[in-house]
Amino acid sequence: MPTSVQGITPQALAIDQVVKRYGTNTNAVDNITIDVPAGALLGLLGPSGCGKTTLLRMIAGLIPTTSGNIRVGSQDITNAPVHERDIGLVFQSYALFPHMTIEQNVAFGLKMRKVSKKETQDRVREALEMVRLSGLDQRKPKELSGGQQQRVALARALVIRPKILLLDEPLSNLDAKLRDEMRQEIMRIQRSLSITTVFVTHDQTEALTMCDLVGVMSAGKLQQLGTPTEIYERPKSLFVAQFVGRINAFPCEGQGRHIRIGAHSCLSDIEHSGTGIAVIRPHRITLSPIRDRTLVASDVNVLTGKVTETSYIGDTISYMVES
Repeated sequence: MPTSVQGITPQALAIDQVVKRYGTNTNAVDNITIDVPAGALLGLLGPSGCGKTTLLRMIAGLIPTTSGNIRVGSQDITNAPVHERDIGLVFQSYALFPHMTIEQNVAFGLKMRKVSKKETQDRVREALEMVRLSGLDQRKPKELSGGQQQRVALARALVIRPKILLLDEPLSNLDAKLRDEMRQEIMRIQRSLSITTVFVTHDQTEALTMCDLVGVMSAGKLQQLGTPTEIYERPKSLFVAQFVGRINAFPCEGQGRHIRIGAHSCLSDIEHSGTGIAVIRPHRITLSPIRDRTLVASDVNVLTGKVTETSYIGDTISYMVES
């Protein structure tokens, strides 16, 4: 992983026991601690109102923390004003200036920092090349597509060469095809610059495909932090299992690795004693016609059932099976 690309030096981000309280009893963010390695992409994933955007805005300095600390590298930025945090922020709405050209939009942060005209021109050109918008610098935002406007917002955040990049649901306003394209673009740019990034989303696909670390949030709390594989394959709670991917959930009773689901005795890959919920991902289930039962007679965890409903979903087919 490079230590410096095009003037950007990645910094580690430390969020230490951060709380945001509104009123006397409501914690919008409740005692969250996350360490993001330098150059990593952290995804904050959760339903609307879970506190992920509030946490992002505290990192950016747009709202104050109630308690806790936020550090970038060795610098404590908890109480630092926005303009001293050296952070690039891309809003969900892009927030481009409609009366300015694309060049002027991208150059705005450099102008506020009183960067020389020559250096500003060079850095704006470099940023537009990075997001593949060379030649469109004299257009106005209204003359660009939604995907192009998103790239301008990204270029404006990167041109100041920030230590940390924050993305607040940047793809939610795009259609499915553009979302896929911009997902790849953001991944390409983030990895080429090796810039420490926090990405807020409610879309599990974005979190799993783009991020090095995923933090799943609910009601202001961090439910689980881990790699995409850990979050998907080893959820620590039923909420995480249900929110990230699809599941089949069955009440069960366990004794060691032996699990009883209804009248069926199954073998689990983890030990559990007492009642609980058995969670099975759809892709872990294989359907075989009953005429082939001799082929699976020696397998464990085989149930006999009847297909009651079929749904065609394009690249997959969903079956409802009664057992």
